[in-house]
Amino acid sequence: MYFSPAPLHIPDGFLNLVISLLFWAITAVTVGVAISKTNQSLGEKQIPLMGVMAAFIFAAQMLNFPVAGGTSGHFLGGALAAIVLGPWAAILVMTAVIAVQGLLFQDGGLLAMGANIFNMGLLTAAVGYGLYRAAAGLGKGARYAAAGAAAWIATLAAALATSLQLWLSGTSRLEIVLPAMLGVHALIGIGEALITVAALAFIEQTRPDLLSEKATAEKGGRGWVAGGALVALIAVLLSPLASAHPDGLERVAENIGFLGQGQSAPYQILPDYTIPFLGETPLSTIVAGAVGAVVVLGLMVVVGTSLKKKSA
Repeated sequence: MYFSPAPLHIPDGFLNLVISLLFWAITAVTVGVAISKTNQSLGEKQIPLMGVMAAFIFAAQMLNFPVAGGTSGHFLGGALAAIVLGPWAAILVMTAVIAVQGLLFQDGGLLAMGANIFNMGLLTAAVGYGLYRAAAGLGKGARYAAAGAAAWIATLAAALATSLQLWLSGTSRLEIVLPAMLGVHALIGIGEALITVAALAFIEQTRPDLLSEKATAEKGGRGWVAGGALVALIAVLLSPLASAHPDGLERVAENIGFLGQGQSAPYQILPDYTIPFLGETPLSTIVAGAVGAVVVLGLMVVVGTSLKKKSA
């Protein structure tokens, strides 16, 4: 039995021990810096926004959408989180989401978690934020275009990093895995761009002040928090309708021939986003998704509150 990875969630067995530990170290140091930076700038009302953003991204990642060739992809969210919250808070949000996915739902390996957080969290937040902020001060259309481009390029950056890690681990030759990963994730990135732009358009219509970093730290608003939580709930309710096609990484691993190297988790809590006693049913998926969304929301509120107390 092998672990079937979700898009860009690397299972244990795909990376060797040296690469896994290297990216754990890089990720740990970067997350430590993110904690320090967020601690310096965190506003009290930003805490619930971080929680709601984490819950939304977790729920949205359950909605696999079909792309060409019987392959599926899902939203990553790092670029969106960075645009709304700033890069350091976004890194903490993405770390919480990916950690809960791995620890509670066995989505991605434990040894590979450092690489997964680096690829889908650190890298997408940094690339997405940097490219979007380069368009600061431009008109609405230009900013939306920049946001879409940032989200698309961030997705490709994550696919590039994954390809390099697989190559350095000896799992696949670079000239084979790189074009395969970039090709499928160029398509998945279109979905990422569309969702990111749609989310930003919604925010700009309802709370445009949230797209200012200083305003985000100072202003929250119960209405925005409630609205974000509602959107996350809708995504959870729609999760049983997600595409069942193999995701980008799984399709590439299957085509190249290293899918069987993936290892199952040493334990199971809510495997594959299901509740064991409910079986593989739509209700099971919805309940598991709701549990995950609440856990990441609560985790971010606890982390944010702890940081706020330390800075007081």
